Amino acid sequence: MSLPVACTVAGSDPSGGAGLQADLKTFAACGVYGASVVTAVTAQNTTGVAAVHPIPAEMVAAQMDAVAGDLAPGAWKTGMLGDERVVAAVAEGLRRHRAANLVVDPVMRSTSGRTLLSGPGVDALRALLLPLAAVVTPNLEEAAALTGRPVGGVEEAREAGWALCALGPRLAVVTGGHLPGARIVDVVCDLATGRCLELEHLRVPGRGTHGTGCTLSAAVAAFLARGTSPLDAVTSAGAYVQAALRRAPGLGAGHGPLGHLDPEPAAVVHAPRGER
Repeated sequence: MSLPVACTVAGSDPSGGAGLQADLKTFAACGVYGASVVTAVTAQNTTGVAAVHPIPAEMVAAQMDAVAGDLAPGAWKTGMLGDERVVAAVAEGLRRHRAANLVVDPVMRSTSGRTLLSGPGVDALRALLLPLAAVVTPNLEEAAALTGRPVGGVEEAREAGWALCALGPRLAVVTGGHLPGARIVDVVCDLATGRCLELEHLRVPGRGTHGTGCTLSAAVAAFLARGTSPLDAVTSAGAYVQAALRRAPGLGAGHGPLGHLDPEPAAVVHAPRGER
C-alpha cells in the first residue's frame, strides 16, 4: 500500500507550534506523509507574532501545482492565507487539480491579536473556498465573522454551524475552546445526515495551547487522507488534540506548543451514533 499524502497550505511558524510546522508534525503523528505550500513567512514565537511576510499568490499557486502534479494528495488543508489574492489562487489551484477532502481552517487572527486575514480575504474565503470544503473548523470568533451573526455559546454555535454548511462544507466544526469552564464543547453539524453533535472534552490545564486550531484541522485532513469518514475524522482529530495537549512540553514564555509526536500513529475514534 502507498502511504497516504496530505498537503497543508499555510503560513510558517519558526517556533514550530503552529502553522505548517505544526501541520507537518500532526500529519506524521496521524500516519500520513505531509507536503506543504507556504503562504507567508512569519516572525513569531510563543509570545506573539512580530512580523509577517506574505508569499505572492503566483508563487503559492506554483507550489500547489508542484505538489499536486507529483504527489496527488488525498486531502488538503488551508490555514493562514493572508488576503483575497491568495485565497483566490488557492481556490483556483484546488479546482484545477480536482482536489478532494479539503479542510478549511479559517485563520483570521493570532492568539496575540494580530490580524492574519484581511476583510476582503474573509469574503473571498466564504465565497470561493467554503464551496470546495469537506470540513470547516472555525473557532467562535471565526464562525461569527463568516456567518455575520454573534456566536457566544453552544446554541449559537449550532446555528452558525448549519449556516456554514449551507455555504458548501459537509461538516462544520465550531470549536468551543475560547469559552470558560472545565469542559470544552465542540459543535459538529453534519449536512449529509442532518445531525448535530456536541463533542465534549475536559479542559487540559496549562499554557501549551499554541496552534491548537492548526493541529485539529491538520488531524482532520490526515484522517480523511487515510480514508476515514468525515464525522469519524473529526472525532479522531479531537481525540488526537486532547492527547497532544496532555503531552505539551512546557516550552516558551507564552502559550507553548502541543506535544504533537507520539511513537504510535493516532488511531481512528468513531463518533457517537446518537444525536446529543
